[in-house]
Amino acid sequence: MNTRKVDPKLLEILVCPLTKDPLRYDPERQELISERAGLAYPIRDGIPIMLADEARSLDGDGEGQSAS
Repeated sequence: MNTRKVDPKLLEILVCPLTKDPLRYDPERQELISERAGLAYPIRDGIPIMLADEARSLDGDGEGQSAS
């Protein structure tokens, strides 16, 4: 699995685009988690994809699901 590091300074300034809350970084899954929105934003090639349409829902197991 890709374990590319994300710049810690970038993680400090990124917030959920929906709730404006801070995000939790999951290095194992390469995602930024918004607990309040219930979404996991993917990180692809070291770039956070901060689009709700690209985020995975945290409801249930959330595998392969996208938020609509």
